[in-house]
Amino acid sequence: MDEHQWLTERFAEQRSHLRAVAFRMLGSLSEADDALQDAWLRASRADVGQVQNIAGWLTTVVARVCLNMLRSRGNRHEEPLDIQTADPLLGPASTGNPEQEVVMADSVGVALLVVLDTLSPAERVAFVLHDLFAVPFEEIAPMLERSPEATRQLASRARRRVKGAAPAPHVDLTRRREIVEAFLSATLGRDFQALITLLHPDVMLRADKAVMLTAEPVVVHGAEPVAKGAMAAMQRAQFTGAALIDGAVGLVMAPHSHLRVALTFTIADGLITAIDVIAEPDRLDRLHLAVLD
Repeated sequence: MDEHQWLTERFAEQRSHLRAVAFRMLGSLSEADDALQDAWLRASRADVGQVQNIAGWLTTVVARVCLNMLRSRGNRHEEPLDIQTADPLLGPASTGNPEQEVVMADSVGVALLVVLDTLSPAERVAFVLHDLFAVPFEEIAPMLERSPEATRQLASRARRRVKGAAPAPHVDLTRRREIVEAFLSATLGRDFQALITLLHPDVMLRADKAVMLTAEPVVVHGAEPVAKGAMAAMQRAQFTGAALIDGAVGLVMAPHSHLRVALTFTIADGLITAIDVIAEPDRLDRLHLAVLD
C-alpha cells in the first residue's frame, strides 16, 4: 500500500471525529464540510512519513483550517452558503438540510454553540480542542502562536464565558428549566393543550420590533393567543435550546449557531406569566449567555 492510499484510509477512519471538531469550531455543517475538504487537500500534499500519531496530526490540520476560517469570518454574521461536493473520500457535504443541522446542533447543545460564537477565534480553538477533545495545550499552542501557559489562560477565559456566573441561590433553577424546556417541547410537538397548561391565563408576551419587523413592539395578552403565537414560530423553534440568559433559564434560537432570537421568561407559582422575545441586535449583544449544566 502506498503512502497516499494509507493516508486516504486513515482520513476516512477519522472523518466523523474530524467533522465533529470542525462543527464545534465553526457551528455550521456546510462550513465544517468545507474545512474537511481543505484539510484533506493540505494533508494529501504533506509528507506524513514521520507522523507517529496520525489522528492527532489530522485533528491539528483541521483545527488550523478552522482557525483561519474563524479569523477571516471576523464580525460577519451572514448565513454560510451550502456548497455540494462530490468528493469520493469526504462524501456529500451538507446541502442546507435543516434536519441534519438540527440533529448536529442538538447533539452538541444549541446554547454551547451560541456561547462559542461569542469567543475570539483563539479562545474558541483553545477551549474546543482542550475541553471538548482533550488535546494538550502543548499541541494547541503552536497553531495559536502562543505559549502553552498563554493558551491555558485562553481556554480558562473561554470556560468562564461558557459557564457564566452562578445563578442566585434562591432561584429554583431545576424547576424553571423544566418549565422552559416543556414550553419548547410543546411548541416543537405542536401540543397546544400542553402549552396552555404552562401559561398563566393572563400571560403577556412582548416581542421587540425586530422579531416581526414592525414599527413598534408587539404585545400579546392571554394564554390562548400566546400559545397560538408559539405554534406559528414552530419552524424557527427547531434551532432552539435552553440557556442561562442573564442568570435565568431562557431559550436561544440560533440557526447556523448564530444567535437570532432570545426568549426570557417570568415564572410564578409554576406558571409562565410573561415572555420577552428579543431580536434587536443591540439587545442581543447586551445579554449574558451561558450553558446550563
